[in-house]
Amino acid sequence: MPVGRGMSALGVLALVLVVTRTVLSIQPAIVEQYNGHGVKFTIPDDGNYDFVAVHYSINQPIAGVGAGQWAFDVHTKQGSSFVHTNDLPAIQVHKGDTVYYWLHAQKGGTPSELFGQSAVIGDLTTTPKPTTTTTTTTVRPVVTSKTTSAPSGGSHGSGHSSGGGILTQTMIETQSAGTSGGQSPGGSSVGSSGGTQQVYSGTGYVQHGTSQQSCTSYPCLIFEDNFDFLNFETWTHDLTAGGGGNWEFEYYTNNRTNSYTKDGKLFIKPTLTADNYGEHFLSSGTLDLWGGEPNSLCTSNQFWGCSRQGSPEHIINPIQSARLRSDKAFNFKYGKMEVRAKMPKGDWIWPAIWLLPHRNAYGGWPASGEIDVVESRGNTDYHDENGRSQGVDSFGSTLHFGPVYGYDPYEKAHGEMQVTIPSGTLNDDFHIWTLEWDEEHIKVSFEGQEVMNVSPPPEGFWKLGELDKTNINNPYKYTNNKMAPFDQEFFIILNVAVGGVGFFPDKFRNSPYPKPWNDKSEFTARDFWNHKSQWYPTWNPDQNDGEQAAMQVDYIRVWKMKP
Repeated sequence: MPVGRGMSALGVLALVLVVTRTVLSIQPAIVEQYNGHGVKFTIPDDGNYDFVAVHYSINQPIAGVGAGQWAFDVHTKQGSSFVHTNDLPAIQVHKGDTVYYWLHAQKGGTPSELFGQSAVIGDLTTTPKPTTTTTTTTVRPVVTSKTTSAPSGGSHGSGHSSGGGILTQTMIETQSAGTSGGQSPGGSSVGSSGGTQQVYSGTGYVQHGTSQQSCTSYPCLIFEDNFDFLNFETWTHDLTAGGGGNWEFEYYTNNRTNSYTKDGKLFIKPTLTADNYGEHFLSSGTLDLWGGEPNSLCTSNQFWGCSRQGSPEHIINPIQSARLRSDKAFNFKYGKMEVRAKMPKGDWIWPAIWLLPHRNAYGGWPASGEIDVVESRGNTDYHDENGRSQGVDSFGSTLHFGPVYGYDPYEKAHGEMQVTIPSGTLNDDFHIWTLEWDEEHIKVSFEGQEVMNVSPPPEGFWKLGELDKTNINNPYKYTNNKMAPFDQEFFIILNVAVGGVGFFPDKFRNSPYPKPWNDKSEFTARDFWNHKSQWYPTWNPDQNDGEQAAMQVDYIRVWKMKP
């Protein structure tokens, strides 16, 4: 989603969430050989846990919350213990081998962990009997942890995301002589747990040190969210009426009407502001998003994003929606990102899955870049001046770059696709978009079919965009990396906007009624709202809780493809 085709990326404070954990009740496992070559874990359930996850390696120590060679979730018990067995052909465990492992358990969404465990295989062995009930386990994809060098007295949280997706983080343990909580050198609250200090950071990185990947094989899964629940450690909600700088008609909020998870899917659903505040509020009320607590503070005042006063001509944003970003928890440079999603259907709805830079290494937008994996429009009968469909059966992928607003040659790095699929539109079923990004190119694919593939020349994106023909200063001239500005870490954004200026061009044709507003008008939001009887029925708000108008995301996965 273009940041206004001129909006500077949000400046976001990296906040550290500190959680003090009490003494862990999860107990070490009994580890033994199983069926001649495998391994068996018997984990006492003293805490009545919902499930236990076990990560382990054979004869290879695991650092922190490393995924290990094997990782499983165990959901059923035998008696009063969770039991996991593994006798797959690939595993070979013999007497004298050391099994290194760590455990993660959850009860009601609250996690407990036990780290740094090991057991030497002795003479004890178990042979499965045909009449024995097999424990049901679910293979957890192997996810590599992020390791850091921590300061003295510092530590960091575990890698399980309480069931809402895997976000690998680092646990570094330091021995503590005391048993009471205190302050770390960096000012974070810490609490002791069995003589070990643990600090949990929601950022995914230790703030004091430098993060690095510890992948041992490739492709290496470094991020996954299956949206079993909405993980607030991973996703931060924007709170602003400034939208993306395109004077869209929504304001972004954090509630479970506009963003929620259900049946393993994330829903981002636009609704009417008047449903909450009444229609009179739009023309006479005050929308105050400044907030008074850390979790309710306005995230951007750009374009009057923190407070708006309604009047009959300039009404308050008539739509409320949600925009989620991963910048406090996950940022990456180079790799493969896969998203399985369903786009919304309804006139003037604008969904987007995109990336912005974690830091503006080359300056404000668009100098530091933007990667739009998919942008679509929810209209069912919407065509450009050449008669090509531009509605819910099509989408675009784009790179934004350039020195300043007005010099963004995105048309040099843009691809569009009108889908021809049995389901008809992008709203009828889930589809997979793939971003492949490395030192040579950026490619977006849809269901395996290439949509956009941008490989800049040796002179970089400055040359690709023909910006060398201008007299404007080149922000990339001090780097010899041709991928600049796409040589930095980026974060993921998921949002649903509505209307605005620019993305629904006046020259495009909508049927059965024309576009309700003109981009050159001073009263775009008012004109849009005055034609609610035309566009709102296309959202089908009275069917299936209005979820036709929602963008639904099944999963997001990111792999590191090479060292």
